[in-house]
Amino acid sequence: MAKTMIKPGPDLLQRVNQAFLDHGYSGLSMVTMAKACGFTQRALYYYFSNKEDAFRAMIQYRNDEAMELAREAGKAIGAKGGSALDIIAETLDVRYGGTRRRVNRSPHMVELNAEAFRRCRDIIIQVAIAFQAELEQLIVDLENRRMLTLNGRFTAAQIAQGLADGGRAVNQALPVIADEDYKGRYRQACEMVLYGCAAMPKAKMITAKMVRPKISKPKTSKRKMPKRK
Repeated sequence: MAKTMIKPGPDLLQRVNQAFLDHGYSGLSMVTMAKACGFTQRALYYYFSNKEDAFRAMIQYRNDEAMELAREAGKAIGAKGGSALDIIAETLDVRYGGTRRRVNRSPHMVELNAEAFRRCRDIIIQVAIAFQAELEQLIVDLENRRMLTLNGRFTAAQIAQGLADGGRAVNQALPVIADEDYKGRYRQACEMVLYGCAAMPKAKMITAKMVRPKISKPKTSKRKMPKRK
């Protein structure tokens, strides 16, 4: 008879998260994880088939949690009268910054980052698409509330893509950003995407004189006159 698996709750997933932060991926066994979580090894196997299963469940939980917290943080800033930039910057900081600050404190940061992309790429892509869709809707809502005026050059979807790309770029910046500087860097990236940082060059006026084609004269053949005798 197949063993019935139990869905892990937030408390267990937070303990699993801390175990990976403390020991890294390669340094953590199911035995060590069970001790860190306050479980017997046998009991832990009712929640996770193996270490990778536990890692993937933790990554999914942390990403889902970050998205929910980001959503609520943006709403809270808006309720306090924050600007469109305030709302979007706070949303990105909570969505991305919370994770980066947590992972940056671990001596296994580089390994955990690499393992997340290696073993959880499908989860990361799925969450990225979902968050980008939420950003797009947020931009539409802000425009409808007249807090943001789009100039028509880019769609809400394209702006959301730029914001998400900027947030991920801040996450992977080298050298690693100090914890206290993440908020400012996300805001800077948001401001650049939303309002730009340089004036577009004006298109050159093309006058008729400038494009006047050269008229080539038809070649005339010189007729030789007969010599007079």
